[in-house]
Amino acid sequence: MTVPRVDLLIRQLDIAWALFEYHLKDLDDPACLWEPAPGCWTVRPDDGGRWVADWEVPEPDPAPVVSIGWLTWHIGFWWTTTLGHCFGSGAPEREEITWPGTAAATADWLRGLKDDWRAALLPLTDADLDSAARTAGLPWGQGQTLVDIAGWVTIELTKNVSEIGFVRHLHEAQGHEPGGPQV
Repeated sequence: MTVPRVDLLIRQLDIAWALFEYHLKDLDDPACLWEPAPGCWTVRPDDGGRWVADWEVPEPDPAPVVSIGWLTWHIGFWWTTTLGHCFGSGAPEREEITWPGTAAATADWLRGLKDDWRAALLPLTDADLDSAARTAGLPWGQGQTLVDIAGWVTIELTKNVSEIGFVRHLHEAQGHEPGGPQV
């Protein structure tokens, strides 16, 4: 039996994920790679064929408009990093976390990360949730407890999913049919 706070975290994650599944339905490669504005951050193949994300340190202010491909890479980046630090032996560097190259492969990648995260949360105790030991290595988790990070994961997922939905709506408003031929 899960502890009540884990149960709440799982239910919140499941709600956010249901919204993501709605936006993943019929998501295709042209929609992922559509750039809604000049200077848009996206994902693109490098000389070796690996799909890499645009990135600058420090991030520009204001941040650039982003493509769905970039947003899905971003979800994969922070989730891979969070899982690796909180439930593994560390995470790859940002530059090593690449976009899978297609909408279908990306959906599978992100579903796998969600399933891994969900499975990692289920056995946690209240003491685990209240500890900062698992979050110490996270670039964005110093001093935060695991329950803080678990809550952040769902909020960040919800934010990114809403951005994906907005870009999809813009793409469709430009005359592109979801899952259909591109105009």
